[in-house]
Amino acid sequence: MKRFSTLISALCVLLATACGGSGVRSADDFTIEIYTPAYASGFAIRGTDDDASTLITVRNPWQGAGDVEQHLLVLRDGAEAPAGFEGQIVKAPVRHVVCMSSSHVAMFDAIGEVRRVSGVSGIDYISNAHVNEHRYCGEVRDVGYDTNLDFELLAAMRPDLVLLYGVTGENTVVTGKLRELGIPYIYVGDYMEESPLGKAEWLMVPAELCNVRDTGAETFRGIADRYNALKAATATAAAARPRVMLNTPYRDTWFMPSSRSFMVRLIEDAGGEYIYTKNDSDTSVAIDMEEAYLLANAADVWLNVGPCNTLAELTAQNPKFAEVPAVRDRMVFNNNRRQTPAGGSDFWESGVVRPDLVLRDLNAILRPETAGTAELHYYKRLE
Repeated sequence: MKRFSTLISALCVLLATACGGSGVRSADDFTIEIYTPAYASGFAIRGTDDDASTLITVRNPWQGAGDVEQHLLVLRDGAEAPAGFEGQIVKAPVRHVVCMSSSHVAMFDAIGEVRRVSGVSGIDYISNAHVNEHRYCGEVRDVGYDTNLDFELLAAMRPDLVLLYGVTGENTVVTGKLRELGIPYIYVGDYMEESPLGKAEWLMVPAELCNVRDTGAETFRGIADRYNALKAATATAAAARPRVMLNTPYRDTWFMPSSRSFMVRLIEDAGGEYIYTKNDSDTSVAIDMEEAYLLANAADVWLNVGPCNTLAELTAQNPKFAEVPAVRDRMVFNNNRRQTPAGGSDFWESGVVRPDLVLRDLNAILRPETAGTAELHYYKRLE
């Protein structure tokens, strides 16, 4: 009788485990900080005492999101999805991932796991060598754009996870169809970070998905150390700060980023001074052409001049540009040195994960006396 009671107890335990996985029932059960971001504000990685599974929480991954949270449960060691859990669920390590942003591809590449990327959006605009080497044999597929995703292809691919990005909100057409197909997804909000290092720190999300957390942390630590060392060296150099103008008209409208934006942070950390001080919001603002010309005329350096590859192309947009000091002094630089034939820029791809290299470029442009002889990586001088 005693043996029978013991058997019954054991069966109850097995049934409870099979029906509910671990003791986890909701996101609130993940209370142990597995990785605490030092610079990023948009994600967290937490665990429990029950097993090795972790929860990735993404906060406000698009513009205008006031109090949005998404949860991705990462299962390990045979753990089952807990009953009643509300959120997306994957098993680690993920084998096949679709990246809807080129910066997501760069994150996997930075941690040595780019082979797990089996799908991208806009493959002609991707700079990554692995993607370009494997696109023609079908190992990396182009799944389309936005609401024009090739869901038939995605259904055939059966990826473990789709990494999405949102501009002004969730694309419910896409997420609804992914749920219908049973394909997990999560929004990645790296582009919402105002800190250059905060953007790069999102590589810890792919690292968690690939079971290479320590590699991710070591990789990011190296990036941050190099960035902060160059920033500190620039701050101690006694020199005037060059005034910096940004951008060119886009469809007859000139947008100037916020003084809180990551690009302005980079300029300031490289020893420059952003010339537009009126915008401290969380978005870019439009200014008229006359104000833009006055700002450009007062700038020492002009950066990020759209599709322009020569000074002639820049001045063709407006002949008055030929009169501004930065053009006369050949102090116009564009961030399209590394570009695909279709026009995709590696600055917005690997540059997101390597702000240390971007800062080195900007330091060479703005403080050439302290930069040494290193060749520009993402930028080029317009001639």
